[in-house]
Amino acid sequence: MTSRLEARALSLAYQGRTIVQELSLAIPDGQVTAIIGPNACGKSTLLRALARILKPAGGAVLLDGRAIAEQPTRSVARSLGLLPQTPLAPEGIAVADLVARGRAPHQGMLRQWSRADEAAVSEALEATGAAPLAGKRIEELSGGQRQRVWIAMALAQETDLLLLDEPTTYLDLRHQIEVLALIRRLNREKGRTIVMVLHDIGLAGRYADHLVAMAEGRVLAEGPPEAVVTPEILRRAFGLEARVIPDPETGTPLVVPRATP
Repeated sequence: MTSRLEARALSLAYQGRTIVQELSLAIPDGQVTAIIGPNACGKSTLLRALARILKPAGGAVLLDGRAIAEQPTRSVARSLGLLPQTPLAPEGIAVADLVARGRAPHQGMLRQWSRADEAAVSEALEATGAAPLAGKRIEELSGGQRQRVWIAMALAQETDLLLLDEPTTYLDLRHQIEVLALIRRLNREKGRTIVMVLHDIGLAGRYADHLVAMAEGRVLAEGPPEAVVTPEILRRAFGLEARVIPDPETGTPLVVPRATP
């Protein structure tokens, strides 16, 4: 397995409180990785550190074998894109203009807007099915449409690595499936390495190639879905007693919680 993005003995803290303790993890290139675990176990904290938003209290995040903290911001932004959990857009901005902001890392004093930028924005809108929305204002869109537009903006950045923090938050089940199917298609067709934090274990097992189960700031298990979604790991990570059966549609692991008296 090759990995451009790694955490080595990574420790992360907020206001003196340790959230992640000496965690090591290699993100598989060319795959969809989903990070799962109970609330407050450090999933989003880890993602923020991988994106260089949160400074480590110890250890390091490596991008292409070098500490990400020591690399120029613009250089990192050309390799790694991030969609945060609750992204904000200026009021009244049109979809096409918002997606165009993904080209910011490619702009500079000596390089202004070009045909290549225009092509990148158009391709990102087409790839996410958001092209018909280009002229609409972001506040006019449904939740599922907004997520497609935010993903389009990240795609326009043209990075090989894409980090998504709970991309299905606030979406109904149909839109969750649409967004996750889009993410998987982008991985398969565009070759993007994608890392996402998800709460729904069944959907994580269905749409990800590689799962990372966290508990109390540590990696409890990682590997293909069938190796990670097991009754034992569910018990240890979530304190949940459950059966794991094959999904009748995909054969991937499906969690069935045991009935309580």
